[in-house]
Amino acid sequence: MAWEQAVIDAADAAGLLGLALLTFTEAIIHPIPPDLLILPMAAAADGPSRLLSIWVVATLTSVAGAIVGAWLGARAGRPLLVRFRQEKNLARLEVLLERHGTVGVLIAGFTPIPYKVMGWAAGMGKMEMRPFVLAGLASRGLRFGLEIVLVVQYGSAALDAIKWILDREILLAVAMVAVFLAGWMAWRWWESLTPEAFSEEA
Repeated sequence: MAWEQAVIDAADAAGLLGLALLTFTEAIIHPIPPDLLILPMAAAADGPSRLLSIWVVATLTSVAGAIVGAWLGARAGRPLLVRFRQEKNLARLEVLLERHGTVGVLIAGFTPIPYKVMGWAAGMGKMEMRPFVLAGLASRGLRFGLEIVLVVQYGSAALDAIKWILDREILLAVAMVAVFLAGWMAWRWWESLTPEAFSEEA
């Protein structure tokens, strides 16, 4: 959309401050993926310190925005999300939080599942802030860091591939959730392999 590109261009012109504002506000309410600014900024970066700055700013401001979203969710709640036509995403994320807690935040932070709605849902569900923040830092840091590494390593090919994926975010989200949950279940199974577990089965 033309207005989305205009916002991205304006944020790009403001440098790291523009990136901070975009990622912070995206994690609260607006629909523009910060990746659309992070990717070209990483491609144009002139050294490791600039890449590190992009990663740190994007990660910290995204999580800070989600904290504000959680605060608003605890107070404004469901009516505001319904007003912005996010009720379907909210229902799915409420189930994700109920079943998987912190793991659900990790999933939403790493995949294209709307992170802002996860923040609102966490606030509405009175989720503890410490695991919410730690999961957000891990998942957003991993997501943005991986994108930056791919762009630096493979250039425009990675840039085009990631943008293609973002355009098909629903399919990606389903695939990523399936992979993440499969890994989590395998880890839980591995952790259950203790002498106590075998003695109980015997």
